[in-house]
Amino acid sequence: MNLSKSKYFHSLNSFGIVLIFVCLFSCDLIRMKKEKSNDENKRKLIARVNNAFLYADELKGIVPEKTTKDDSAARINAYVTSWVRKQLLIQEALKTINIDEAEVERKVLDYRYSLIGYEFLNYYIQQHLNDSVDDVSIEAYYKEHLDNFILKQNIIRGTYIKVSKDAPRTKRIKDLMFSVKEKEINELKSYCLSFSAAYHLADSSWIEFDKLAVNSPLAEIPNKIQFLRSYNYYETNDQAYLYFLKVDAYKITDNVSPLEFVKHDIKNIILNKRKVELAKKLEDEVYENAAKQKDFEVFTK
Repeated sequence: MNLSKSKYFHSLNSFGIVLIFVCLFSCDLIRMKKEKSNDENKRKLIARVNNAFLYADELKGIVPEKTTKDDSAARINAYVTSWVRKQLLIQEALKTINIDEAEVERKVLDYRYSLIGYEFLNYYIQQHLNDSVDDVSIEAYYKEHLDNFILKQNIIRGTYIKVSKDAPRTKRIKDLMFSVKEKEINELKSYCLSFSAAYHLADSSWIEFDKLAVNSPLAEIPNKIQFLRSYNYYETNDQAYLYFLKVDAYKITDNVSPLEFVKHDIKNIILNKRKVELAKKLEDEVYENAAKQKDFEVFTK
């Protein structure tokens, strides 16, 4: 056999091998498409928007357990309607403007990672957070950050009672409000529970004056600061009700808030700071452990 024939047969053999691979690959591709098509045919189709499809198995988890049949149907219908509307909007956007789909995919991945990280951080914080905040810590934070607790409203500590004009023994209310006898203090509580339309009894708590005065003639007072400076007791009325107010103490806007008024807020601030510290600790631990195990590499350009 001469050299040219040898090359011819070698080429023919190579072509045959390639042809066999192409045939095999094509058969595999046809089989995969057929299997995919069969799998999709087995799935229950719920909705279609052009070439986008929503299947029944994609609705898992939308309806919580022990949901009634009617509520389940309502939730699913709402989800399907929302899916259709979003698909229509997406497809209209793709027809109207140029979308950088690679950038969209990156943003989707970033959002997915953020959600997963957020869930893990929440789990870690729940496992490790000390949610006990003592009064010493609250007071220390308050003293260190007084400028953060400037009042934006007038607040009072005292007693407020709103009763119908038809209520019994209304002339005794003032005496009960000023009494320090335990029996009469309890009598006032009982009276308020039985006859008042609204009330706030004196204790150590502070309350915003505007919140206390809502739905009463007190809300119409033009200069509330001057009012608080002038009256420690005040009575008024409208067509249907009598209003009684005794002011034991007050603080006006632009002054430092009493500790008791912001105590709950300070506790939340301290807890949030702890959560931030725990999140940073978790990120550092994961990074340092991965670095020790050589679980990642950064390649320079």
